[in-house]
Amino acid sequence: MSHDHDDRPQLTAAQAAAVLTPPPGRTGGDLVVESLQGLGATTVFGLPGQHALGMFDALRRSSLRYVGLRVENNAGFAADAYGRITGEVAPLLLSTGPGALTSLAALQEAAAASAPVLAIASQVPTAGLGGGRHGYLHELRDQQASVRDIVKSVHTVRAASQIPSAIAAAWESALTAPHGPVWVEIPQDVLLAETTLPVVSAMDATPRELYPRPELTIAAAHLLSDAERPVIIAGGGVVRSDASGKLRALAERIDAPVVTTFGGKGAFPWEHPLSLRSWLEDRHTTDFLEDADVLLVVGSGLGELSSNYHTFRPRGRVIQIEADAGKLESNHPALGIHSDAREALSDLLETVERREDPGAAERVRTVLEKVRVRIDAQELTLEQQVLAAVRQALPDGSPSFWDMTILSYWAWSAFDARRPNTMHSAQGAGGLGYAFPAAIGAAAADPTTPVLAVSGDGGAMYSLAELATARQYDAPLTWLIVDDGGYGILREYMTDAYGEATGTELTRPDFVALAESFGVPAVRTTPDSLATDLTKALAAPGPSVVVLPALLRMFEPTHL
Repeated sequence: MSHDHDDRPQLTAAQAAAVLTPPPGRTGGDLVVESLQGLGATTVFGLPGQHALGMFDALRRSSLRYVGLRVENNAGFAADAYGRITGEVAPLLLSTGPGALTSLAALQEAAAASAPVLAIASQVPTAGLGGGRHGYLHELRDQQASVRDIVKSVHTVRAASQIPSAIAAAWESALTAPHGPVWVEIPQDVLLAETTLPVVSAMDATPRELYPRPELTIAAAHLLSDAERPVIIAGGGVVRSDASGKLRALAERIDAPVVTTFGGKGAFPWEHPLSLRSWLEDRHTTDFLEDADVLLVVGSGLGELSSNYHTFRPRGRVIQIEADAGKLESNHPALGIHSDAREALSDLLETVERREDPGAAERVRTVLEKVRVRIDAQELTLEQQVLAAVRQALPDGSPSFWDMTILSYWAWSAFDARRPNTMHSAQGAGGLGYAFPAAIGAAAADPTTPVLAVSGDGGAMYSLAELATARQYDAPLTWLIVDDGGYGILREYMTDAYGEATGTELTRPDFVALAESFGVPAVRTTPDSLATDLTKALAAPGPSVVVLPALLRMFEPTHL
């Protein structure tokens, strides 16, 4: 069997000499950072630990920018945000055992939100792999088992020569639709051992494209072209695949109203005549969706939040475009199209026939007016005032990150994200402490744009250590902490369900004084001065904190 070598790389004499005589003093850790550089990484997140020191020592011999956080879970949230904002793989360097395990909640959020995070964890020395009980520091019987249910793929290295291929395979996995976190683990002795392998050059880890099957596109186009009342639900997959423009073009071509899920915020213009906005936790919206004779669901699994807590019962035909095969028809029978949202919408645009429905915009206005009347009847003026102040202060192009707090729950339904891929929350996995470290990751992605983080006082307590990180890197971000003296949403849930709340009231610090002790400017504000104080904070260089003492309430649910 012969091979044609005409297309092989042609090396200069200097390059050939470098390959044949690599610089001395390199280790397995150098192969890690060289592999990341060869794949195009520029920034890595993480936290050093004893078994991982080979990687961290190699960082200083590389051009990679390191952003170190104070807690591994927060480092994971920062990497998650970097991946969401850039669409690029975000490397996350972790140590063994406790360091690796502490990152798991962040990796669960990255998995739920399809954020491409590449976690590279150290391991005990090679002799300790395979379940033998050698008593190494941080030793686990099977570290992989702790992450296997969370990440897309797991890659184990046992020799230095395996490092570049393992990292390239993980990189490709992270960027293959649906994006998601992946895991590489490398034993301490492999990271520390000197290597004579050539310096890693540019590597190709191009993800496999996920195209729709043509017969399914034709069937979906036929259903939509002939529909009397088509409606579109746009999920996070539209944002992640940069398909907002194609979504708008399709909606306008067939005059279909569009509702965006909480993960799909910004996928469709808020003020568009066909925009049903994001009022998914509202029975008027649910009724409207149920009345559609053809419902196109793009980039959403119609999970708990997107289905008004599984009270949604579609009566018409459902077409579901979803990159995650496990989510296809997982909640409702559908014409399931396993595809990246951008590719599927592009093919639909070329196939679907134009239909006109002059009444579609009026039906949208009717639903939104019903929602407005329902909310206004609950006397929630303060909540709407606070959310409006945040919208007024936040520049249109600035990303915002929202923790699991009452103001965020309002924002899911009522906040105009203005632009795609600017509003992010932890609603995928639902863990606390996401917003502030995620904002640090976004600031690392684009240091020229101010970033907003929104937390309650309970969630803020998860992330206080990262005030030091924000100060250390002079990150251009503002942290809005809504202080209601406890876990506000849990207080409401328990009071409604049991008559009183348990374990929800919290002693907390003076957040203003605490921030200032880190050298971070802070101000205590009021609902009336919030817009002014937030605007000023976002315009100032570096990090800042704005504290709003306020007891906010949620609007009444419609699913109970």
